[in-house]
Amino acid sequence: MKEIHYISRDILDIHHIQKIIDENIQLELSEEAKLYIQKSRKYLDEKIDNSVEPFYGINTGFGSLCNVKISKDNLVQLQENLVISHACGTGDRVSDKIVKIMMLLKIQSLSYGHSGIALETVERLIEFFNKDIIPVIYEQGSLGASGDLSPLAHMSLPLLGKGEVVYKGKVQPSEKVLKSNKLKALELRSKEGLALLNGTQFMSAHAVFSLIEVYKLSYLADAISAVSVEGFDCNLSPFDPLVHEVRPHRGQVKTAERILSFLEGSEIAHKTKESVQDPYSFRCIPQVHGASKDTIRFVHQTVKTEINSVTDNPNLFVEQDKIISGGNFHGQPLALGMDYLAIAVAELGNISERRIYQLVSGLRGLPMFLVDDPGLNNGFMIPQYTAASIVSQNKQYCTPASIDSIVSSNGQEDHVSMGANSATKLIKVVENLNSVLAIELFNASQALYYREPLKSSAFIEQLVTGFREEVPIVKQDKVMATEIANAKRFLHQFDIDKDLMFCN
Repeated sequence: MKEIHYISRDILDIHHIQKIIDENIQLELSEEAKLYIQKSRKYLDEKIDNSVEPFYGINTGFGSLCNVKISKDNLVQLQENLVISHACGTGDRVSDKIVKIMMLLKIQSLSYGHSGIALETVERLIEFFNKDIIPVIYEQGSLGASGDLSPLAHMSLPLLGKGEVVYKGKVQPSEKVLKSNKLKALELRSKEGLALLNGTQFMSAHAVFSLIEVYKLSYLADAISAVSVEGFDCNLSPFDPLVHEVRPHRGQVKTAERILSFLEGSEIAHKTKESVQDPYSFRCIPQVHGASKDTIRFVHQTVKTEINSVTDNPNLFVEQDKIISGGNFHGQPLALGMDYLAIAVAELGNISERRIYQLVSGLRGLPMFLVDDPGLNNGFMIPQYTAASIVSQNKQYCTPASIDSIVSSNGQEDHVSMGANSATKLIKVVENLNSVLAIELFNASQALYYREPLKSSAFIEQLVTGFREEVPIVKQDKVMATEIANAKRFLHQFDIDKDLMFCN
């Protein structure tokens, strides 16, 4: 029997989402959530029937058309027109995993009973999620204010039997997939299209996905840097707890502790060193990696708040008998957070590339470019070039999107977050970090070979032995692109205990 996650007001966190997605856990509304949704819908229906008052997006037009009153006879058509007209995405397809996170987060937000959505609509989204009917969504089109209108419109089209979905590994017309699953297209009621399209779920899904990846890469950055510390024959004194007790940033302290634990019992680490001091890229690992850890933790808290919030508009407050048009769809908290996270991730790549550079420089008893017969062999000369090009690209991606804004909707929406652009470039920065760390481990494994017969710690020896099964020691020039691809795959597949990974 499949495990079920009940949608409720319990706090949803990043590690819960990872478990739901990775283990294909089924969703179901709690009885409490059903009650909140039904109560909100009943309130809205009664309000429309008994009032001539204009309510934004419910019986008016949208954006700069907010003062155009819509008759009761056209409220259903109004919502369908909204979804169809806003599906204007372009660019690359969003990954299926991120789309599933989007769907989960939209369901969560609608479950609080402040959106006026019909129970049937939320349950259809849950059915899509559980059956892996995944809407086709595109990366470009959202300004990150008024919510992620275009991506969420593409998410919503299949509810109406329109647009495309990925089903059983193939992109198919949603109408065909609905028919094969004996499902009828929904007819949206008043406000439902707006409830579906207003929201920050495109941005927040990218943020959640990135954080899951970044926690793993932060751990790997520490582990791989420890291999480099051994390969470059560094001192352990910079990791002494006394150094960090007098500057106790949490991430810095955690990094130093982790490096020492990784190197516990190493013969290389405890032999007498010829160099009194090491370059910053080794000596300042706790300070640099630690600052990134503190940023990850800060952004995690922002994202956690966002994914447990109501982000559509207008909001219904049944007990207070109020329908309020506000701005919870504005993505500024996420835009700033993801720009900040991208910078923190890029810095892990920057310092990694500097360690790569030091390892190939022919210092500390290592051969030039980490290969026998340098000159005849180029060895690890060009992988460092590759890493340098990647970290340079990351610097370009780290230009903040959140400082930009372009007026839209005829001036009604005059400040937007551009958080969707923060989101999509963050994904690229994260993947680039994986590439740079893979190259560092490739270099560090080779450097450690030249420290034999001395042994490193049990942890490092196990890590490097596993790595060398995929990426062996280079004895003479070969096609390094193949080895880098294997190194990247090794990191992607590297399994880390979740308690260790999220302990940042």
